[in-house]
Amino acid sequence: MNDGEERIFDGEAHDQQNSSDDDVNNSATLSSWAEREGIGKFRHTYINEHGQVYVNPTQFYVSAVTCEMCGTRGTKKTFFSRSKRFCSVTCSRSYSSISKKSSILARVQGRPPTKKSSHKLTVKPQYVISETKTNEQHQENLKHQESRAFGQDATLGGFDWGSYLEKSGLLAAPVSCFRHAPLCAQWDDIYVGLKVEVLNTHTALPSKVYWIATVVQLAGYKALLRYEGYDDDDSHDLWCNLGTADVHPIGWCAVNSKLLVPPQEVHQHIKDWKSYLMERLVGAHTLPVDFHVKMADSLRCPFRQGVRVEVVDRSLVSRTRLAVVDTVVGGRLRLLYEDGGLGPSGEVLSDFWCHMQSPLLHPVGWSERVGHSIKETDMSVNMSSHPAFRKVLHNSVLHQFRKLRTVYMGDTFFEEGMKLEAIDPLNLGNICVASVRKVLLDGYIMVGSDGVEISDGSDWFCYHASSHAILPVGYCENNNIPLTLPPGYDHATFTWTKYLEETGTVAAPRRLFNTDDVGHGFTSGMKLEAVDLMEPRLVCVATVRRCVGRLLLLHFDGWEPEFDQWVDCQTPEIYPVGWCEITGYQLQPPIGPGKIIFMVFIYAVQNLIATCSILLSISLDLTWFACVSTVISVKVEEMETALLSSAQTKENDNSGPFTTFKQEDSV
Repeated sequence: MNDGEERIFDGEAHDQQNSSDDDVNNSATLSSWAEREGIGKFRHTYINEHGQVYVNPTQFYVSAVTCEMCGTRGTKKTFFSRSKRFCSVTCSRSYSSISKKSSILARVQGRPPTKKSSHKLTVKPQYVISETKTNEQHQENLKHQESRAFGQDATLGGFDWGSYLEKSGLLAAPVSCFRHAPLCAQWDDIYVGLKVEVLNTHTALPSKVYWIATVVQLAGYKALLRYEGYDDDDSHDLWCNLGTADVHPIGWCAVNSKLLVPPQEVHQHIKDWKSYLMERLVGAHTLPVDFHVKMADSLRCPFRQGVRVEVVDRSLVSRTRLAVVDTVVGGRLRLLYEDGGLGPSGEVLSDFWCHMQSPLLHPVGWSERVGHSIKETDMSVNMSSHPAFRKVLHNSVLHQFRKLRTVYMGDTFFEEGMKLEAIDPLNLGNICVASVRKVLLDGYIMVGSDGVEISDGSDWFCYHASSHAILPVGYCENNNIPLTLPPGYDHATFTWTKYLEETGTVAAPRRLFNTDDVGHGFTSGMKLEAVDLMEPRLVCVATVRRCVGRLLLLHFDGWEPEFDQWVDCQTPEIYPVGWCEITGYQLQPPIGPGKIIFMVFIYAVQNLIATCSILLSISLDLTWFACVSTVISVKVEEMETALLSSAQTKENDNSGPFTTFKQEDSV
């Protein structure tokens, strides 16, 4: 059989004949069997520039080869590398980069937990049919173990987005809402009704086979698919992630000599599969042929391990610290403070997670240039034993960072003492009365909450003038948002006019704020995956609770409203449903009631330790106190791990393999 032919076989009939794998892989045997059964040789399918499928029963590519990365067809003479598996150097490198992608380390090591399932759906190798049957049989047997899990999202990190959305009756935010997300610009080409080729999980064949399915619902990167032949029967629908390698455009099986096998449950109802599919596929639309190539390209990151940056100090938000990039996952960076220190076993004692486009991240030298406070690195702390510090460190450069909106600092710019409203950086669910504490260069200002001022300015936070986290006076009142007032003031009597008179200050001019409304597409109730900015290594299941202009109030499913957080609609710390699955980042599922009981107990113990620590530090030698505190903390962590592991074992309500934590600490 030629490479350009696509083969359709009846899975049950083939199984009843007890054919060996050799028979399955023997093109001549299967072709004659297909003709004998009245199925005949199937057609060559191809797709035009608009993604429309055309069928030609007579044309075949006799010696065509297909790029395993982008699907481009050609001859072996024109293809790259000895194996002739890729059409270009770019495809070869992109394929290598994706196939080598590995899970990030466990949360207990200071990183987000990895997916423990062996059935992780990332971009996998697409093997060209070997001329030697034994070779192909061996490859198919290796891949067969992975094929069984396709469509069963619950195996990926323990959370099933599909069933969760169906139970809640809510929609997921579309990919087009997330400007920083992979394939955002191309997502208009993905819609309900597209035809794709996916793994067939309803067959008794031992080999990895495929069938055609239709997209019946979209939820972020996830798609609800229905196999052709089931028509209005939704009992066999399956959720799949379109960003994985096991979802292909129509025609992929034809050019890769893969079998198309109908599900066993429907083959008896349709006798002439050839005519049936001809009718269904002619004029239909499918995924762009370069869909996975563009997905891989959009996941590229300009940062690598060993790059030095300046980032906010999570222990003192009014200053920055030098840090080194350790891990990059889907554009998210794990940063190790240069003087963070290592534990007895080499574990990192202080790190920070953020997206590469985060406003908290800056090139080396930024603090000195704009006049921001930066912590001097403690050179006595030795980090050389950590892999990230073994490389030759390179300073980051400006073009690696997100370009901010240009602001003009003239006579009408922010001035020290001006009043405004700002999202509280230490409690992101609150918008508070705030003041400009200091004006820096390049459009940056230091902002502090009124009523809780600290003389050394350690509670100040740096914002760019274009930031959507600073708001003009009266914004909360105009949009029915509770405003957090300074101590001693009451909502019943507070007015901005009276407050400005009492404090002898003026409000920052409204024209200085970037409150322009955009058609972001989010609506209340939409589901998404969002970073818990108070514990930024965690990406959690979340819901858009409220939309106010550009601002979104995010609720973390399973948690109390007091943990809600205000974010801008274009923040790089929110992602479409399915993003974690594509990148290999662990998604934190909603916490269950059983875990909350243990969390309350743990918080009580931690509060007791904090109280004892204060008393001990007053009356005892500080060195002895430090040793005691360390021992107590270690014991609490051991107790915490044991209790939460016990709670997790008892729960069966979509819990992930790792426990979710919410801590009311600062970034």
